[in-house]
Amino acid sequence: MERRVVITGLGAVTPIGNNTNDFWEGIKEGKCGIDEITRFDITNFKVKLAAELKDFNAEEYFDRREAKRLDRFSQYAIVASREAWKDSGLDKETENMERVGIIIGSGIGGIGTTEEEHEKYMTKGPDRVSPMYIPMGIPNMATGNVAIDIGAKGESISMVTACASGTHSIGESFRMIKHGYQDVVLAGGTEAGITPLGIAGFTNIKALSKSEDKTRASIPFDKERNGFVMGEGAGVIVLEELEHAKKRGAKIYAEIVGYGATSDAYHITSPAPGGEGGARAMKIAMEEANVKPEEITYINAHGTSTHLNDSYETQAIKTALGEETAKKVMVSSTKGHTGHLLGAAGGVEAIVCAKAIEEGFVPATINYKVPDEECDLDVVPNEGRNVEVKYAISNSLGFGGHNSSILLKKYEE
Repeated sequence: MERRVVITGLGAVTPIGNNTNDFWEGIKEGKCGIDEITRFDITNFKVKLAAELKDFNAEEYFDRREAKRLDRFSQYAIVASREAWKDSGLDKETENMERVGIIIGSGIGGIGTTEEEHEKYMTKGPDRVSPMYIPMGIPNMATGNVAIDIGAKGESISMVTACASGTHSIGESFRMIKHGYQDVVLAGGTEAGITPLGIAGFTNIKALSKSEDKTRASIPFDKERNGFVMGEGAGVIVLEELEHAKKRGAKIYAEIVGYGATSDAYHITSPAPGGEGGARAMKIAMEEANVKPEEITYINAHGTSTHLNDSYETQAIKTALGEETAKKVMVSSTKGHTGHLLGAAGGVEAIVCAKAIEEGFVPATINYKVPDEECDLDVVPNEGRNVEVKYAISNSLGFGGHNSSILLKKYEE
C-alpha cells in the first residue's frame, strides 16, 4: 500500500538568514543576499559578486576542534538538519532511529578543503596533506555527518546531480517513505562553492554574471540577464509518513504528492531545446499526484538568470501545463534573493514552497526590470502576493541534463 508523505520540519542556512524564520522573512521582504565576495582576494577575478552567508560563525554550533574537522558544506548541512529535526518535534529517545534516513545532496562537496590541501601539497609536499582531507572533502560527508549528529541509522545516501541534487534528494526520500522503506527522512542539499577555484571555473564556462551591481546581477527572466550568481548554504526538510506524523501530533507544513526525474541526454551544460526534459519531469510529477495543470497555483522555477535556462524553462512550463494554463500560473525564481545555491538550491526552494503553502504567500522575482518576450509568463515581478496556494511545483535542473520536479500540496485530512 502506498503511503502519504508530509513535511514536518524545516531548516535553512542561507545568504539572507541563518535559520528558516529569518530566511522566509527575507524572502517576503524581497531581501537580496548578494554582495562583493569577501572570502578571498578578488583583484584578478572577472566576477566580483556572490551570495555569501552573513555572520555565520561555526564555533557557535561546534567546538573548535570539531569545526576544524568539517568542511563548510558539512557544517551548513548539520546546522540546517539540527534546525529541521528540532522543528519537527521528533525525539531520538522515542523514535525507531533505524527507520530514519538521510539524503542530503551536494553538487561539489568540500571544494574549499580540496583547494587548501592542494596548496599544502604544492608548497610543502605530500606528507603535509591532512589525514582529514578525504573525510572532509568527499561529497557524501554531509549525509554521513548529519546521520552521526542526529543518530539516524536508516538509509543514508548522497545525491550528486549538480544543481538538481537538492530536489532529487527530496524526491527520492519521498519515494522511500511512500513505498515503506523508511518512516522519516531528512532531505535536501548543501553547498559551499564560493572559493577561488569554484568562482574561476564557473566564470570560465561563462555561467556567472560579471555585473558589479548587486541589484542587476541575479535577474531571472529579465531580458538583460547574463549569468547566475553563486550562493552558498543548506536547506533541509523532514519528510514523514502521514500516520506516523499524526500519531505524535506533529505540525504539518505541506504534503508531497508527486516527483518527476528525467534526463535530457543532450549536452553537458545546455538544457535540451525547448526544455523538453524539464517539461517531462513536471508532467511526471503531476501524473503521479493526479493533478491537472490548471490546479497548480505556483511554480518555484529553477530560474538561474542565464539566458538559455530561463527561456527554455519558460518553454518547458508551457509544454507541461499547456500554453494558456501556463500564462495563468505564478512562476517566480527566488535566486534573486539567494543567488544560485547549486546542489542546495532545491532544498532551500522546497522550503519556499512549503512556506508559500502554509502562509498563502507567493514570493516575487526581485530585481526585475526589463521584460523578455522569451520569458512571457507571470513571473511575479518585484512584489510578492498574498494568495492561497493549494499546489506548488519546485523545479531544479542540473549540468549533465538532470531534471527534477517535486509537487507539494496544501495538507488536507
